[in-house]
Amino acid sequence: MRKRNVSLLSSIVAAAALFVGDAFAQTANIYQATIGEVDQKTQEVSTGQMRRILADGSAIVLDTRPRDEFVSGHIPGAQNLEGPPAGAVAGVERLVKGDKSKALVLYCNGPFCQASRRMSDQLLAAGFTNVRRFQLGMPIWRALGGPTEIELEGIVRIFRNDQTAVFLDARSADQFSKGSLPLASNLPPEKAAKVQGSPMPLNDFNTRIVLFGRDAAQARALAEALSKRPWHNVAYFPGSFETLSDALKGN
Repeated sequence: MRKRNVSLLSSIVAAAALFVGDAFAQTANIYQATIGEVDQKTQEVSTGQMRRILADGSAIVLDTRPRDEFVSGHIPGAQNLEGPPAGAVAGVERLVKGDKSKALVLYCNGPFCQASRRMSDQLLAAGFTNVRRFQLGMPIWRALGGPTEIELEGIVRIFRNDQTAVFLDARSADQFSKGSLPLASNLPPEKAAKVQGSPMPLNDFNTRIVLFGRDAAQARALAEALSKRPWHNVAYFPGSFETLSDALKGN
């Protein structure tokens, strides 16, 4: 009888293990992944968590990279501290108006970038109590289809210096025909899912692609559509076409 009970118990344990394994397989995916650093001082957040944080505004997201990198492409909603690194902690204190319990999430250039680690350590030492890191950073954010914003300053620099960049106008064909940026191509969001070849670059899927439209919503809609395509060096301008056109006149 005892042998039969042991056998039954073993069967139940095995079945439970299979169930847990199946449940894990169904829920765990790349969007829930973190690096899982040893002896980390600040908790990591996954890509899925980062998306929820941005959606509900539950934390201030700080891009700890240099300003030049930030303006060329950053996670939408992230803030960047201008000025020398030595004054960064004071800059964060001003940003949170002295409330060191404010939730903060820091990121930089991926798993091997030290900027967000250094900044998080400095913030902890200064008395901040709710600091986390998206240590996967910009490379993984882009690779997993996360939308990326580009500042006007960054577009102007790319327009002047990067002859390989592709500029896509998300406005209607009628608006595009009345004038756009030099060498820009027209690609409304509703056509992005089906486009094959031109105007999308096929010889290098890492080609820098800059999106703009009537306004931020239209440009982001094109970015969201392209997030399901293999190009991953894509950034949209969160401003109006008129603002962009005026800034690039004479360049």
